[in-house]
Amino acid sequence: MAGFLQQVVEGLGAGAIYASMALALVLIYRFTGIVNFAQGELAMFATYIAWQFTAAGLPFWLALALTLVVSFAGGMLIERVIIRPVEGAPELTLVIVTVGLFIFVNAAAGWIWTFLIKDFPNPFPQGALEAGGISMSFSTLGVLGVVALVMGLLYLLFQHTKIGLGMRAVATNPESARLVGIRVGWTLALGWGLAATVGAVSGVLVAPLLFLEPNMMGGVLIYAFAAATLGGFDSPAGAVVGGVIVGVAETLAGAYVGFIGSDLKVGVPLVIILGVLLFRPRGLFGRAVVERA
Repeated sequence: MAGFLQQVVEGLGAGAIYASMALALVLIYRFTGIVNFAQGELAMFATYIAWQFTAAGLPFWLALALTLVVSFAGGMLIERVIIRPVEGAPELTLVIVTVGLFIFVNAAAGWIWTFLIKDFPNPFPQGALEAGGISMSFSTLGVLGVVALVMGLLYLLFQHTKIGLGMRAVATNPESARLVGIRVGWTLALGWGLAATVGAVSGVLVAPLLFLEPNMMGGVLIYAFAAATLGGFDSPAGAVVGGVIVGVAETLAGAYVGFIGSDLKVGVPLVIILGVLLFRPRGLFGRAVVERA
């Protein structure tokens, strides 16, 4: 039993990272209806910026704060310069634009920082907290704490601020929001900036567990898509729940399903995506869309 609970604990740490990336995907989708295939690459680029700040001698948390500011501004700039010109275009056009952004950001990171693997500092202390034969590393506790803090701040933003109320109005009905005086264009840019910031947190959290290189977020993005699909692409809370479920499911499958092991764990999110699309396309917490004839 202790071994099973240990696997669940490890899955929670991984699930928290998937949840933060899935949350970034959901934020953009709610505000613009766009599935951003470049979200992982934007997070990777932000992680390189954080690495550059730390390499220049800045303390980690100051480097992270500056990175989040840069990510927020970069997300807004991308919406204004790249996404705004194709607003209202067919869905395939938007997919092509985000895939093109994916390729461009990946190549830009390789050009600026090369494709050589780099170490990224871990802000959390070494060691683990042990109780009842179960060990939880301080790194896992730190990841869970940071993701919980991000969720709490987003909740306060959306539920208790005028800006958050305006963003919710735009996400629900942009035309009605425009009629009551909300600047929809800038609100959409704000949503992209917010999603880029949350994605940057995900990249910074995952980099110490992997090695920093331009392709590091590819696998994480697959798990994040599974989490967002499972929870519902229009539900931020669903993204978090989905991320936790995917993380735990992946860890348990790798530990207890013999033919999966550590090599085929990436198949777990793909199976989850397929199952959700077949049996519950809107996800666990997604809202059904009803249209009047």
